[in-house]
Amino acid sequence: MHTQLVAHLHRQLQHDSGLSLSDFDVLVQLTDQSEPRMRVGELGQALQWEKSRLSHHLGRMQRRGLVLREDCPDDARGAFIVLTEQGRDAIEQAAPRHVETVREQVFDALTEDQVDALASIADRILEKLDESDRGSA
Repeated sequence: MHTQLVAHLHRQLQHDSGLSLSDFDVLVQLTDQSEPRMRVGELGQALQWEKSRLSHHLGRMQRRGLVLREDCPDDARGAFIVLTEQGRDAIEQAAPRHVETVREQVFDALTEDQVDALASIADRILEKLDESDRGSA
C-alpha cells in the first residue's frame, strides 16, 4: 500500500506541478520556518535523508531555481538552504491539488472510525520508532 500510494502521489504531483515528492518535502520544510531557510544539517535531519541524497537533491533544486545555498556567516563549514520566490510560487501552486489528492486517495476511502484507528496505529508505530532510536543512540 505504501509503495503504491507514494508512486501515485508522486505521479500526480509531477503531472500537476512538475515537482517530485522529494521537491515538495524540501519546500514544505522551508515554508514551515518563520524565515524560509534552514541549515543543511537540520533539513537533512527533518527529512531523515542521508547527506549524499540531500546534497544531490538540493543541487538539482538549486539548478531549477527553487532554492539557494548560502554560506553561514557564523560557521565557515555550514550553509543555509533558502527558499526562492520561484520555490515559494511552486509550492503554493502545487499544495492545494496535492492535499486534494491525498484526501481523495486516503481519507475519502475511509470511515471516520477507520481514520481514528489509522491515527492511533500511526501514533503507536511512531512511539515505537522513537523508543528504538533512543535505544540505539
